[in-house]
Formats: sequence, structure tokens, C-alpha cells
Amino acid sequence: MMENAAVKQAMQDLKICVIIPTYNNERTLQRVIDGVLEFTSDIFIVNDGSTDSTRKILAEYPELTQIHFEKNRGKGFALRQGFKTALEKGFHFAITIDSDGQHFPDDIPVFVEKLQEEKRDILLIGERNMAQDGVPKKSSFGNRFSNFWYQFETGIKLNDTQSGYRLYPLKRLPKKFFTRKFEFEIEVIVRSAWNGVIVQNVPVKVLYDPAERVSHFRPFQDFTRISILNTVLVAITLLYIKPRDFLRSFKKKA
Repeated sequence: MMENAAVKQAMQDLKICVIIPTYNNERTLQRVIDGVLEFTSDIFIVNDGSTDSTRKILAEYPELTQIHFEKNRGKGFALRQGFKTALEKGFHFAITIDSDGQHFPDDIPVFVEKLQEEKRDILLIGERNMAQDGVPKKSSFGNRFSNFWYQFETGIKLNDTQSGYRLYPLKRLPKKFFTRKFEFEIEVIVRSAWNGVIVQNVPVKVLYDPAERVSHFRPFQDFTRISILNTVLVAITLLYIKPRDFLRSFKKKA
């Protein structure tokens, strides 16, 4: 594992920032920010309409770029605004980390090392151990469900497609998106793969602490949104992506 100083330098050289979307995570937000600061001060915090003490906590970090929404717009919308701002400030990559405490900032070197190893634009998704104690059954099922459809839609087999701990190649992402809630994190990895971006997993730790963690995933509403999105993505896969890829392969052979 790289030393902190080496990680800091690499993040500067590769123009990597960190985006933290947050919504009512007052119990864990400060710990996450302080952990990320061990590696970089290039942090973009998107406060998605929090009604708790989030603004008060963020007032202690005036040196960090902050985006505040008056009303909750959804995680996907928050990430999209973070990506836009990071691009405007000249960053090439963004690591996204949730503010609910389930992700460990000390796994940031895992993403940086993999990016250095690959030496190309790549989208990395943190792979959690879904078999460990404390992982909610609904999370484990949801991940398997998502993995199945992701492989069908892209041909890429991954062990974790739902972790929000990721590294994005900002300039290779689609210019426009159609979703703005939790399902955005599916749309972005599917459409990136369709555009030729390499998508891989890297191992990360995860903590599910019911005493601290506040989840805003609404099982019925959000699962319905995800199912509708997958229906649309499957239709596009069958009607456009697979024929497109077949023609490209045929032309190469010819």
C-alpha cells in the first residue's frame, strides 16, 4: 500500500479529486471528511438539501468546495453537479465516497494504485465483501440483482455494481443523463461501458453500523425506479447496442 505522501502526490499528478454527496448524515460526515483530508484537500461536498446540522458541520471546512441545495434533489443529481464542478476546475478523475460511514477513506490508495497500474481512463467500483457479518440481506440481494442485469446489458461480469465508492474518468462520462436518484449509479456505469470505458472492481472494506448509518434508500420506490431503468437499458441493449457491436466486429473481420 502506498504511503499517504505518495498518494497525495499521485492524486495531484493525475488530477484526482474526491466528491462527497451528503444528505442528513450529521453523525458520520465529519469523520469521513477528516479521513479524506489525510490524502487530499481537493474535496467537493454536495449537500443535497440536508435538514440536520450538516451546514453547521461544513462551516468548519471553508477551504473545501461546497455545493448546497435548498431541497433534496437525489443522489444522482448531487453526483452530476459534483462531476460538472470538478471538470470545470480541471480535474480528470473523481473518487466518490458516501458520507454515511460505510466506506473507509483509507481505501483511497486502492483506487489510486489501480489507476497508476492501468495507465488509462478506467472506471473503478469498490467491491465489498457482501458475505461479511452485518450486511443487510436486502443489500446482498440488490447487488446480485444489479450484477445480473449489468452483465446482460454490457457483457461485463462484476461482483459489485452497487457500491457508491468509485473512481470515475470524468472526461469519458456521458454528457447528458436521464436519472437523478439512486438509479443514476446504474445508468452511469452501463452507458460508460457502452462508450468503451473499461469498468472493473477493486476490493474495499465496508461497515454497516445500524447505530450510525442513515440509509435514504426507499425499498419500494427506488427498486421500482431501478427496475424501470433496467427495462429501458435492456431494450436499448437488444435493439441498438448488440447490433452495433456485431456490425463493428464484422467490419473489423472484413
